[in-house]
Amino acid sequence: MSVAALAAAIRSGKRKAIEVTEERLADIAARDPLHNCFTEVTAARARAEAAAVDARVAAGIDPGPLAGVPVAVKNLFDLEGTATLAGSKIERDSPPAARDGFLVRKLTEAGAVMLGALNMDEYAYGFSTENAHDGPTRNPHDTTRIAGGSSGGSAAAVAAGLVPIALGSDTNGSIRVPASLCGIWGVKPTYGRLSRHGSFPFVGAFDHLGPFARELSDLALAYNILQGEDAEDPAQAFPGIQPARLDAEIGGLRIAVADGHFARGGHPEAFAAVAVVARALGATRTVTIPHAAEGRAAAFLITMAEGANLHMANLCARPQDFDFATRDRFLAGALLPAHWVQQAQRLRARYRAEVLKLFAEVDVILAPATPFVAPKIGQALIEVDGEDIPVRPNLGIYTQPISCIGLPVVAAPLADPVALGTPGGLPIGVQLIGAPWAEATLFRVAAALEKMGVCAAPPVRKN
Repeated sequence: MSVAALAAAIRSGKRKAIEVTEERLADIAARDPLHNCFTEVTAARARAEAAAVDARVAAGIDPGPLAGVPVAVKNLFDLEGTATLAGSKIERDSPPAARDGFLVRKLTEAGAVMLGALNMDEYAYGFSTENAHDGPTRNPHDTTRIAGGSSGGSAAAVAAGLVPIALGSDTNGSIRVPASLCGIWGVKPTYGRLSRHGSFPFVGAFDHLGPFARELSDLALAYNILQGEDAEDPAQAFPGIQPARLDAEIGGLRIAVADGHFARGGHPEAFAAVAVVARALGATRTVTIPHAAEGRAAAFLITMAEGANLHMANLCARPQDFDFATRDRFLAGALLPAHWVQQAQRLRARYRAEVLKLFAEVDVILAPATPFVAPKIGQALIEVDGEDIPVRPNLGIYTQPISCIGLPVVAAPLADPVALGTPGGLPIGVQLIGAPWAEATLFRVAAALEKMGVCAAPPVRKN
């Protein structure tokens, strides 16, 4: 049942929000010990919100488009009365959030029921959600494998059917990577589109927030609800609400496949996925995103430097309380020469200007979302082109060059990874990349791919 159908059933009185909530809470209690998606289940809050939805229905008041729909959020979103962990040990000593974050409020104002907070990489600095404090989140398609990160708990919770909608963040690929590895839809909006107020920051220059869903219609509904101007986010450059519509009409759109950087450095299934999508859309043109590798290198340096600056006090006072891998990357960022960081910012600005020129010629660019399917939990190296390379940093090889310049992306899952020939039939996705503020165009292309049966969340196999 889609989110819209579930909400309609609750609004009509055919279903009770409290019954749906109890079903979800029981399911989480039964199955999440295996998947390890939730770091906190807000059961009392969920029951109170569900009861309020049912009371509004009984009084003849419309609770909203998400009436009684269960949702959950990455644990870097503020939930009133709950400490915002950001995947860390250190933040457990912080006071509970005084109020919900902006996007959390948008969901609950629309009638959603908040079930809790979801696992992530510490301080969002990672691509695997192998959290040193809360343990790894397991991929629902194969629980010996990672879910991706840093929003792995969010993606896995949706893929496993624990919740139909979850929120995540994307700084260098943290929505698109887990969406690809877990086989679900995700959207990283244009930088500044959705308010970040009430979420724990990582890299102010790159941080984006957005939703995950198994159904494209659910993703579009959530994205539309999350839009709104927020004066408390100084980085928001809000162009007005621009709803996503799933009309599947793509006539006249100029669609191209990214070559160069985006056509190497991965396994065959990553490029096969793009080829399947391109054939379905009739996209025969290729474009080169210039200096993508250099843009990614600049993103690495800026990420290290901004992250280190944000956490400097705790790096000095509590270094032993960080995940050692996160700590060492922050320490390296603290030692970067200012000259390198400044040069990285200059390169990023030039790179962005050059990429934006492409959108005078094309409307949508297709690229892999991840270079391979989900690796094993604990796997350090993977072979690519005959060379063993580190798994974690290279999961973002195709996402970092896009997020560091703020372009919108819909991550689209291939509907039939078995037919695609992925190892073990594991899921993989593609990036639908657009010009700034062109999310509506990306949703049109996604809807066309869904209508053709090319892109959809594949079913989760029994583990």
